[in-house]
Amino acid sequence: MQRERTPPRHFLSSGLSRRALLGGLAALPFAARAATASGTAPVIVATTGMIADLARTLTGGPVQALMGPGMDPHSYRPTRSDILALSRADILLHHGLHLEAQFTDILAELAPKKTVLAVAESIPKDLLLSDPAYTDRPDPHVWFDPTLWQHAGKAVAATLTQAGFDTAATSEGFAATATALDAYARDTLATVPEQARVLVTAHDAFEYFGRAYGWQVEGIQGISTDSEAGLARIAELVDLLVTRDIQAVFVESSVSDRAMQALIEGAAARDHYVAIGGELFSDAMGPDTTYEGTWPGMIDHNITTIARALGGTAPERGMQGKLNAGT
Repeated sequence: MQRERTPPRHFLSSGLSRRALLGGLAALPFAARAATASGTAPVIVATTGMIADLARTLTGGPVQALMGPGMDPHSYRPTRSDILALSRADILLHHGLHLEAQFTDILAELAPKKTVLAVAESIPKDLLLSDPAYTDRPDPHVWFDPTLWQHAGKAVAATLTQAGFDTAATSEGFAATATALDAYARDTLATVPEQARVLVTAHDAFEYFGRAYGWQVEGIQGISTDSEAGLARIAELVDLLVTRDIQAVFVESSVSDRAMQALIEGAAARDHYVAIGGELFSDAMGPDTTYEGTWPGMIDHNITTIARALGGTAPERGMQGKLNAGT
């Protein structure tokens, strides 16, 4: 899914490799453990915003996310400050399933020193979809199916409980939220005319969404944003838009819209005019401190935006009346 990359330029320019930096920080995990033993709450760091939000929900406390709004985990390269944060943490939560390919070596080196959990790899394998380009690698975008994300929630809760957090009540609250989101999705997406239930996006991140709610999902790029959108793929999707009379396609907050513009222009050349139905949150959540900057808000936004753009009925402010509130 991911191509091999050289270390980031800022590592090379200083003559400092990842291994050397990690070696120099070897004492930090033990200092953090000593502080934890004395009563300080364990420090938690997560790679993606979705995982950080899950951990915050379960602990009620701060959790640092290394990747913020608009960042693409498929290609994101850890910075020096990221490595420092990982080294100083007690608990490291990452997605796994090859989503954050550039973190593999760093996490492997830190695993013997602290708690490291690959959150999505807790989901039963028979529930995972495969990547057509790499049949031995599952599709990592499991957070778009609330029922699957509940498996992730249970795994994170178990890890946090072992670290001394009481997650009994917060786990129940998270499960209730996920169940409500799933019900909202089923009811709302069912209002879209059946012929229009085709989701065309920048890259193939929504297959779990499609499986859960019975929608056809088409991405210009593959599951990984490292894949290229070829002319043949554009032509294929133009045919789909024209023959199915699809009126809207969707851009993503963490992916360039260049290929999507080519798709729209191709449809216009055949006298079929397609609108941008909205911006979806795919591999990253919305702005910090907003409702859309949480996992429930991210999913609520996507469901509401898709339904309204493709002829369905959905409240403008979403399931909880919080969308576009700026808080």
